[in-house]
Amino acid sequence: MSEIPPTPLTLALPDLTKVAPEDRDRVWFETYYQGDKVPQLTFRAVMMGGLLGMMMSVSNLYTTLKLGWAFGVAITACVMSFAIWDGMVALGLAKSRMSILENNCMQSTASAAGYSTGGTIATAAGALLLINGDAERMGWLPLGVWVFFVAILGVFLAIPMKRQMINSEQLAFPSGIAAAETLRSLYAEGAASVKKARDLIDALIAGAVIGGARSFGIIPEAINFGGSLATTRGPIGLGAMGMSFEPSLLLIAAGAITGMRVCASMMLGAIVNWFVIAPYVISLPDWVAQDKTFVGHFEAVLGDGGAIEAIKVGRWSLWLGTALLVSSGLTAFALNWRTIVRAFTGARSGAVSAHDSKMAEIEVPASWMVMGMIPTTLGICAVCYLAMGISPWLGVLSVVLSGVLSLVACRATGETDTTPIGAMGKVTQFIFAVVAPADKTVNLMTAGVTAGAASSSADLLTDLKSGYLLGANPRQQFLAQLYGVFFGVVAIIPAWYLMVPNKAALEKFNPPATNMWRAVADALSGGIETIPLSARYAIVIGALIGIALPLAESMFPKARRFLPSSMGLGLAFVISFSNSLGFFIGAAIAQRWVGRDEKAYEDKIIPLASGAIAGESLVSAGYAMLNSLHILAA
Repeated sequence: MSEIPPTPLTLALPDLTKVAPEDRDRVWFETYYQGDKVPQLTFRAVMMGGLLGMMMSVSNLYTTLKLGWAFGVAITACVMSFAIWDGMVALGLAKSRMSILENNCMQSTASAAGYSTGGTIATAAGALLLINGDAERMGWLPLGVWVFFVAILGVFLAIPMKRQMINSEQLAFPSGIAAAETLRSLYAEGAASVKKARDLIDALIAGAVIGGARSFGIIPEAINFGGSLATTRGPIGLGAMGMSFEPSLLLIAAGAITGMRVCASMMLGAIVNWFVIAPYVISLPDWVAQDKTFVGHFEAVLGDGGAIEAIKVGRWSLWLGTALLVSSGLTAFALNWRTIVRAFTGARSGAVSAHDSKMAEIEVPASWMVMGMIPTTLGICAVCYLAMGISPWLGVLSVVLSGVLSLVACRATGETDTTPIGAMGKVTQFIFAVVAPADKTVNLMTAGVTAGAASSSADLLTDLKSGYLLGANPRQQFLAQLYGVFFGVVAIIPAWYLMVPNKAALEKFNPPATNMWRAVADALSGGIETIPLSARYAIVIGALIGIALPLAESMFPKARRFLPSSMGLGLAFVISFSNSLGFFIGAAIAQRWVGRDEKAYEDKIIPLASGAIAGESLVSAGYAMLNSLHILAA
């Protein structure tokens, strides 16, 4: 392989918002486009991206099960690829460095593999496993086909939106800008790029060590709090209530990335849930349910002689948290009505680049979308019908809704850097509760199609923004994203069955996002009378809080920093106390650090936290998979 010339970095990242819309494509192509001058879609870039994406897909599957959400892959993959490949060059295992556009192409492959495949399994398919049990669990082949087509659907839906939202409207996509800036800083001369890569690798190793030590019992999974909580039934140990500290870098790193406002809201919600609501609910008359024991309206585990060993506070508070999260997501969705209108009016307006012959040669042609959407729609309908018994017309409806809601999700991501995936899935669940009432399989798996496709298209559009800023060839970047889906499916399907061999293993995770999907499906299909009366009141209260907070933020924007985050507050009632505590500790450390050094967040916190999350989640996931194969002691 010949030596690749250094990538020119003298040009600033393009800001074409001051250029007339009809001239933006011409100015970008003549001034910033480098796609024909610098290697981009190479075998080594795709393979490196695919392998990193496979690892990150497993990492994100674990974090989705553990924490309730996945983390962006792009920046982590960029830094890891840079460090690994430059190390190979230094050792003589590779002849030349990757160009900046190769690394960007690698990032696109990794994102498609690492972010666009696992979420649908952990949420929709996971909730279906909790409801139906092991006997009716979907086989690996139909699940793999379903995940593949949902991810591919998102890739094809991004084609027309890229031209409109990135080329013509110049939407920000802040994470895409951050990834492009990260790449430019890595390829700039000086020690800063080497230090950033070294920090990420060091943190990855530290996370892996902590994950391994926890998995093998060298350090405890959790440290229960001492003391007790006063209730009308007498004192109950805080440990029995599920209050503990997890010695985990993953939680602390996640909190550092998330920020203080959300994490402080999580801590506030956790304190209210465990110290205010829990004593009240325990004091209520015992709820009666078949094959279960209740203390008040909390499900409980009793030991010998009727002593309370554990009280499952989260099983009850899930209803409050889910209602808060769903209502706040839908309220914010409705408040962004201008974004929704622009999504559809923009879709009708057509893309300026389609009329430019030079741009047409490098843009992904609309015909590719048509050729891709037909077999993808047929594939989704076929697997839904044959493996899940879902009527083909309902499969078609889920694809149509995916196109509609992907427009909104991509625009919201472009304008605010927030993808309303929770709201997307719940909108679909509500629609299909009307179209196919009492059918939980339809409710979950059609919503999984919509949420998965919307998530995939929004994430990939963020990567295309990075490529646009760096002057990449969009057609080659699209192919890299397409290839990435194959890598992701190959990794995520065996990882899912190994990490979650049965329903009991999934329940052990106490997966927040999965539980929320199941709760909504239960409430829409099974009837509200199946849950305790106090939980019904909690649903109403949570819904009202979820509506009030976004409205208050909209009406009083200057007071926003003093208001609790609806997402953080809602999550506190869905996740464990230890998760909220770990997030808060991480956010406090990050805020203290940034207070001393304004550039610390980008230069230190992001690479360190990203590495710690990747290292601990990969080792913990690997241990879970090996344990399921009985290679390790249980």
